[in-house]
Amino acid sequence: MTFTVTYARLDGGRARLRLAGELDLSTAPELTAAIDRLAGEGHRELLLDLTELTFCDSTGIAAFVRGDNLTAAAGGWLRVTGATGRVARVLQMTGLADVLCYEADRADPATPAAS
Repeated sequence: MTFTVTYARLDGGRARLRLAGELDLSTAPELTAAIDRLAGEGHRELLLDLTELTFCDSTGIAAFVRGDNLTAAAGGWLRVTGATGRVARVLQMTGLADVLCYEADRADPATPAAS
């Protein structure tokens, strides 16, 4: 299966990256390059839509962590949404679901949760 990263600029300097396919050793550099490019353009808040991501290995997880560290160093954040199945399980098992403010029942984690 192929891997694609598409992005859209959102209001307020945010960007949404939509990942589709399998994120692994051979495709993680594509995600890293997209994150680096957006960060270089001044985007400090990145939302990763994982709805169409079917697989994620440790190099994909490392790309998420690297992106989170990069955006946090610039005063921003990287968040994920839309993960299902095996991808959601990997995020839960690694603890990244909590670290990256992943909430499966909230469509856009960039919006505040109801108290």
